Amino acid sequence: MLKLNRVGLRAGIAAAAVALLLAGCVTTQPKNPLAQWEASKNFDLRRPVLVVLHYTQQHSVEQSLETLKTANSKGPVSAHYLVGKDGKLYQLVSETRRAWHAGPGRWGTITDVNSASIGIEIDNDGSSPFTDVQIDSVIRLLGDITKRQHIPPSQVIGHSDLAPTRKVDPGKLFPWQRLAEAGYGLWIKGELRDPPPGFDPWLALASIGYSLDDRPAAVRAFHQHFRGSDATELDAEDMRVLDNLSQQQLGTASP
Repeated sequence: MLKLNRVGLRAGIAAAAVALLLAGCVTTQPKNPLAQWEASKNFDLRRPVLVVLHYTQQHSVEQSLETLKTANSKGPVSAHYLVGKDGKLYQLVSETRRAWHAGPGRWGTITDVNSASIGIEIDNDGSSPFTDVQIDSVIRLLGDITKRQHIPPSQVIGHSDLAPTRKVDPGKLFPWQRLAEAGYGLWIKGELRDPPPGFDPWLALASIGYSLDDRPAAVRAFHQHFRGSDATELDAEDMRVLDNLSQQQLGTASP
């Protein structure tokens, strides 16, 4: 009798395991009851094409973890990763999932940036320098993400780049040149030269990815990223920088 009970117990456990497995399949592959399910193996996970960098504008990594796991005064927010001042990495959302980090905005032709990107928050109050170990950790993480996800290394931008009317992070203190020297993000290459006659800086800004819906805001975001300032008007040096960057996008920049 004891033997039969054990057999029955094993059978019950096996049945429960199968039921849980099937329940998991239903959760991960929801099926429309209006259609006949005919499974195909020809599919893939949605893949991000951008990495967006932010600063937390809070005072500790603990505070930011709480915000990213719950909500702030404007509602729930999240990111895939958080980088502490000591370089420690925290992952909050799977890279296969859509984190709520970008909000309304646009980069080039991408209008739903959350669905097309990986979001990295960096523990920084918005007015302090980033730590060396922190940036080392960001660079290491970028190397890992861009390689695994097949994201072009130049497709690393700031929150302010995609949302210039709303955001300023990661701010003018962020060391974009250091990232570029490690191979990530768009940056000046070679010698700056005067652009050719008829050069249009607005077309150049748009070719890089900036929205021109609010041109002063776009210029400010460009300055924060490439010149470390908050200026909203273009000068002669900007023309040279924009020509250099736009030529890179076209693949014709001088070495």
